[in-house]
Amino acid sequence: MAHWTVAPRAEILAIVVALTARSAAAQTVGCEPASERAGRELGCFITARQELGALPKGSRLYWHIDAFPSKAKAEAARSSRSTVVQSLGRTWLFTIGEAAWRSPGGDHVSVVGPLPLVPADSYAAVYMEGVFKPGMQSPVHRHPGVEAWYTLKGEQCLETPRGKLIQRAGDSGVMVPGGEPMLLTGTGADERRSLVLILQDARQPRSMLATDWKPAGLCSQ
Repeated sequence: MAHWTVAPRAEILAIVVALTARSAAAQTVGCEPASERAGRELGCFITARQELGALPKGSRLYWHIDAFPSKAKAEAARSSRSTVVQSLGRTWLFTIGEAAWRSPGGDHVSVVGPLPLVPADSYAAVYMEGVFKPGMQSPVHRHPGVEAWYTLKGEQCLETPRGKLIQRAGDSGVMVPGGEPMLLTGTGADERRSLVLILQDARQPRSMLATDWKPAGLCSQ
């Protein structure tokens, strides 16, 4: 017959702390306004939203990423579809434009696209920053428009029904079309720091949980 003993209170507390730390390493995170981050470094934070209105039908549009030494210089280089964002320690000019568009000044860091557009009467560009430790994950979710990333540091893995996509620092071209469910995981050995765009139907919620699809754990293999 088995005999049960009660562990000392200090030992129980140590176990709880260890389990909490273990679960925190793989915590799920959602996105919230950067103004509400309250000093938190890790997570996904919305840095700007720009209402773009109607976009030219049949056009091939791209996300242009330019860095500037100051907010004033970035503001001076804006076009009608540009947004100045201060994120991850730098000042950025984000622009939705044709492939040949170039900012009059600044450092042209990358161009991502062409961006697959969902049918909509009006569009919004939502910009975010993501900072994940390895093992951190987003909820399983989808957006009413394409989501695109440019990773500055570390590595991320995206699982969708089509398989998995790995993006490392400096890579461009990783996008998930609007409506497709996804799970994002911080991978590799270092903290992942990414710039993010959602180019969406302006009349729809930015993000929705995707309960109709279950990931296969491809980013953990």
